[in-house]
Amino acid sequence: MKELHIPYIEKLETLEFGKFELEMELNGTRAFIDCVNWASQYPYRPDTAFAIARSETHLCILFHVRGLDLRAKAMEDNGRVWEDSCCEFFVSDPQDGTYYNFEMNCVGTLLASKRKNREDCIHFNAEQMSRIIRHSTLPKVETDQENGIFAWSVAMCIPFRLIGINPIFLPSALRGNFFKCGDRTGHPHFLSWNPVNTPSPDFHRPEFFGELTF
Repeated sequence: MKELHIPYIEKLETLEFGKFELEMELNGTRAFIDCVNWASQYPYRPDTAFAIARSETHLCILFHVRGLDLRAKAMEDNGRVWEDSCCEFFVSDPQDGTYYNFEMNCVGTLLASKRKNREDCIHFNAEQMSRIIRHSTLPKVETDQENGIFAWSVAMCIPFRLIGINPIFLPSALRGNFFKCGDRTGHPHFLSWNPVNTPSPDFHRPEFFGELTF
């Protein structure tokens, strides 16, 4: 099981994107989403790095992607973002054993829900979604491009209280995983940070989450 430390950066969620990106580069913990768990079926691996850090109130993740294809068809929140060029963060609720999935396509459309498993979930409502701060380096327009190389970044700052955590009393660690996918891109791919040992692509497996420490 992989481990990452989540460092503290003061008022991180309040920064405009340029300063946010610089702080994450200098002071966040950086890692790669590079596990090709189903190489015989889906061998393609776009370059995907991420950084993670926290403020007093928010957990922040920044993704950098460079690779083939650029697809963004889901324009409404809680749509089929996983079919697009997409980055994802899953994290367990330390109180009740459920987990949350946050899936963002390359133009900032977000799916967020609290889950017991793949089928049993409650999607975040509009008010909850509005509390998640988002950044994307791409404009919010539909696109579906293949046979090119594209570079883009997205970020999300998630209030701790939306994932069952009192920010005044942080747990010593969380369990989570980070993913890169694109089910309907020209080169479908399913990558993870911590390895997922299943016969076919399945990110909804908390038993394969890594450890995120404070």
